[in-house]
Amino acid sequence: MYNEVVMDHFKNPRNVGVIDEPDGVGEVGNPLCGDMMTIYLKIKDNQINDIKFQTFGCGSAIAVSSMLTEIAKGKSIDEAKKITNKDVADALQGLPKNKLHCSNLGADALHMAIKNYEDRKAGVVRPEPGRKEINKHKDGEACYCPYCDVELGEGAKFCEACQRSLEEEH
Repeated sequence: MYNEVVMDHFKNPRNVGVIDEPDGVGEVGNPLCGDMMTIYLKIKDNQINDIKFQTFGCGSAIAVSSMLTEIAKGKSIDEAKKITNKDVADALQGLPKNKLHCSNLGADALHMAIKNYEDRKAGVVRPEPGRKEINKHKDGEACYCPYCDVELGEGAKFCEACQRSLEEEH
């Protein structure tokens, strides 16, 4: 089902982690369907000096994240903008047809991280994608995760559905 390159990047993913104080962050996916990908960038002299990822999902999504970071590291911003979903799938020497959607996540997350970097550099402040106001418990009203809208229990500090830490107690 999976070729050797995909299996290698799944079993031995490269560039896993979070960059403290990243210059750009891109997040794509849907926690309810199981694939979430976050790309973190550190830019120096208009080049991707460091790139890390956190992915929650299937083996293909993890392999795509790993390969994407290998492709993008060291590239200029303009070069990285040209990386396509097909480039990632080709570098992995193909993915099963039912997993091709995972390759879409990689380039999309990279492009979102670059956009975030360019916005920050230009002084443009945008609300965090997908983040909603936190609903407070009032007279027995339900509280929902600000990232994925799953109902939370009283006092929750972590959303099991999207695996995200919650900044405020619920």
